[in-house]
Amino acid sequence: MPAKIPAVVFIGGGPRTAGVLERIAANRPDVFAGPLEIHVVEPHVPGSGRIWRYDQDPGLLLNSMAADITMFTDESVACDGPAVAGPGLVEWTAGVLNGSIADVPDFPQHLQDQLRALRGTTFPTRQLQSQYLEWFFRRAARALNRSVTTHRSTAVGISTLGDGRHEVSLANGRTLHADILVTALGHTDSLPDAASTGYAKFAARHGGYHAAPSYTTDVDYSGIAPGQDVIVAGMGLAFVDLLVILMEGRGGRFEETHDGGLRYLPSGREPRLWAGSRRGVPYHSKISATLRGEAPGPLRFFTTAAVEALLQSHGELDFHQHLWPLVAKEAGYYYYRELLTGSPERAAMDWDSFAAHYAGLDWYSSERADLVAAAVPDDALHLDLERLDRPFDGRRFADHRAVQDAVAGYIEHDLALRDSPDHPETLALFLALLHVYMEVGRVVPADRLNARSQQTIHGWWHGFFSFVDSGPPPHRLRQMLALHHAGLLQFLGPGIEVGTDEATGTFVAVSPLSDAAVSARAFIEARLPATSVVRSLNPVLASLHGSGLGTEQQLLTADGIHSTGKLLVTPQHRLVGADGTPQDTVFGVGPGTSGWGAGAFARPRTNAAPFRENDALARTILGTARSLAGEKSATISPEPAAAGRNQTLTRNHR
Repeated sequence: MPAKIPAVVFIGGGPRTAGVLERIAANRPDVFAGPLEIHVVEPHVPGSGRIWRYDQDPGLLLNSMAADITMFTDESVACDGPAVAGPGLVEWTAGVLNGSIADVPDFPQHLQDQLRALRGTTFPTRQLQSQYLEWFFRRAARALNRSVTTHRSTAVGISTLGDGRHEVSLANGRTLHADILVTALGHTDSLPDAASTGYAKFAARHGGYHAAPSYTTDVDYSGIAPGQDVIVAGMGLAFVDLLVILMEGRGGRFEETHDGGLRYLPSGREPRLWAGSRRGVPYHSKISATLRGEAPGPLRFFTTAAVEALLQSHGELDFHQHLWPLVAKEAGYYYYRELLTGSPERAAMDWDSFAAHYAGLDWYSSERADLVAAAVPDDALHLDLERLDRPFDGRRFADHRAVQDAVAGYIEHDLALRDSPDHPETLALFLALLHVYMEVGRVVPADRLNARSQQTIHGWWHGFFSFVDSGPPPHRLRQMLALHHAGLLQFLGPGIEVGTDEATGTFVAVSPLSDAAVSARAFIEARLPATSVVRSLNPVLASLHGSGLGTEQQLLTADGIHSTGKLLVTPQHRLVGADGTPQDTVFGVGPGTSGWGAGAFARPRTNAAPFRENDALARTILGTARSLAGEKSATISPEPAAAGRNQTLTRNHR
């Protein structure tokens, strides 16, 4: 290899890495136009990676509509690098169909059918999305003038060399020497916690079945017999995927009824699921309504100026005390603006009068509550964020039947609000929370939040946002109701607790809000594993932790030291070592790090946080490469016999 060519090694080649590569290409003329040697280590197909790979159940969908998906940093993104126009998923599909986008493989018939049927309101399959992401990766790599080499292998270890570079060992026996190292690992697996380990041992002792938290499509469910009772803890997106795999995936199908509903026709191979969660209800469905009132403008209350004013008044910020009232007030402003301007027949006050009074009131003040009551006579339309978060708080269910009726009724009501044209205020609320979520990382300095609030940001706030804004397509909730009516899905209610009974060899689930208890020999924890560097099953994270190059984020709270489990990074995404020192040339990005940003693709024209992060990280990488340009580049070890693939970027064939 020629000297003086900085080598950048990305561990993980999913959509986040693809986005950073695109930003490196876009920013090179401005920051560092010299030659680069870039390596991407990814055992799956680069671009889609593990989570979005083609090789998963064809019935699994995105929870975003096609019109809301792009990988391109458009002109709305507030970043230092240049915007680069490019097709979102809808435009890409049109380009594939008309031949203007030719760098794609020969699609199998079912994907060709999906391409022709896709509209902006379609919830696309993950298989189709994989093709868009892989095409984007190829495009980004081409823009880097053949300087990208992909390694279809797994990184298994990282060590520091004497000259400051790092050596990355691959499962195929090769090694890469990196001047700059970027970990972009996405969602990774962890060793089960003590509770899950106990469940697994119990199931093994009694010949039962247990599935610990994992990515749903990677779990082996063959041990679940037809007709078997299965307790399921979790009703989020992993639960939605589970229903697809265990119901339609086992040969059942849905058909429409004469009244527009759905009926499930079982194959006879399905189990019977008993599902509960902390809230006891599934995530809210996506919204089909369109706004009728005044178009949303910029945020009015959760702004840079408002946060700066708080910073001047307080040494540390508390999320619930200082920031949440602004978030709630912003949500209310969006919600009531749409309600009063889009559905004036439901209002007793004009919007201008309401807005003038609302602006000066605290969200949790009695005056604000009185203003809403005067403006909106129907209190069922009043926005109650606490009730939205915990819909069954304060309720007590008489028996199992009452739980079934309550949860099914909740789902039906949610569909009436969100999957009809009659309640566009739900879309206004969705947009408000989305815009705030994207802004939190931009306007709130992480080092000015108290430890409890950093936990809240990664925990409750992310969970609440996901519950309200990141739910499944509406038809998935209709399918839940159809499965419930078919007797294959029963509801356990909120706050479920799962224990074990050694005498019977069964798992036992109970809800504190009812006296009903369910016993079953199978138990599925339907959620992703908790992020943990210390307990990670990913060899790279284990190596970073073991060597001290990386460490978990630790927060000092009134209750002691708490670990978020996330890989600690600086605001510039530099890994922080065990000694507290940021690494000059080692970076981390993605959901497993302590950085604010989430996601890898986003809605067009929304100043999306991951795109801002990608651009900033790309410029930092290029600036680091510029300073290292006089040093020796990476080298690749000779390929041992029978090693895995190592390739300059080529088209993927299936």
